[in-house]
Amino acid sequence: MKRLLKRLTGRNLSILLIVVPTLFSAAYLYLLAANRYVSESVLTVKQSGEQQVGLAGLASIFQVTGSNARSDLTLLQTYIASMDMLQILEQRLHLREAFSSPRTDVLFRLPADASQDEFLAYYRERIEARFDDSTGLLILRTQGFTAEQAQAINKAIIDASEVFINRISQRLAQEQMSFAASELAKATDKFQAAKKKMFAFQERNKVLDPAAQAQANSAMTLELQTRLSRMEADLRAISSYMAENSFQVRTLREQIAAAREQMAIEASRGTTDTRSGPKLNSLAGDFRELEIEVNFSEEAYKSATLSMETARLESTRKIKTLVLVASPMKPDDPSYPRRLYDLFALLMGFCLVFGVARLLVATIEDHLD
Repeated sequence: MKRLLKRLTGRNLSILLIVVPTLFSAAYLYLLAANRYVSESVLTVKQSGEQQVGLAGLASIFQVTGSNARSDLTLLQTYIASMDMLQILEQRLHLREAFSSPRTDVLFRLPADASQDEFLAYYRERIEARFDDSTGLLILRTQGFTAEQAQAINKAIIDASEVFINRISQRLAQEQMSFAASELAKATDKFQAAKKKMFAFQERNKVLDPAAQAQANSAMTLELQTRLSRMEADLRAISSYMAENSFQVRTLREQIAAAREQMAIEASRGTTDTRSGPKLNSLAGDFRELEIEVNFSEEAYKSATLSMETARLESTRKIKTLVLVASPMKPDDPSYPRRLYDLFALLMGFCLVFGVARLLVATIEDHLD
């Protein structure tokens, strides 16, 4: 142990823990590490019904609008990092093959035998979809071993995201329209069925409106009552100076009897069944129920029609589209690796390890002494 500690002098330890690792790190960074380029674009999701508002209206709708935009962009973030997106990019750009090059950079290239889960994890490390709270925009950054590759990945993600946003917005609109159309069809069927029942009732009982017929019957009964009273008064008047068997008296008595008979018939039609059909008060009650059913189904039909038109307008207004605020740029210079920065950071780390090791050796020497 003492012999080993004697060899671990400050100079030897520094060479072992600082110089050698730094040389290996520099060799990797400058000879083996492949350049990685970053392409950046800026996205957002807008609804076709969104309008510009003034400062006064902005305060009242800021929370709702911001919440909707954040929800849409969060959904888009999840989709960009999903296996579905990776499969689309693999079909278009052959990412597995692209990420497996260059062969010399063993630390940052994708292993050729990587599993699908490892491929997804590697892909998620090479893309960044970040929501900017200050602007409400989505910043998309993609890495590639060439500038063209980084830009192509960014463009492919944007194209797939646009299809995704259009698909979900159209699906929601179609579901809303389908529901409104089904409700309209049900309301139409009920309205037509109620009208058919009313028409059948009118045809069966040979009456257009029993309530109106009953009112007309009452008016006729009242008119007969008035005529009867007038004729009875005339009979009393002529009976005072004409013989009982005179032609005028007999005629007037016959007219009074006929009026009384007709009045009894008209009065009975409203409250009792006759050969011509059921009593009018019963028909009026049944007809009123049918009329209420028709009116109710008609209001439901009008409401369903209005809902259908509203759903059509809302589905058009709520269609969402992906807006490209800044197109994917083609980088001129690589963003990674940052060789000087990485080498300096590693050197600081090696120096820290050297300091800890030097302190540990000194402590052990003190205990052995």
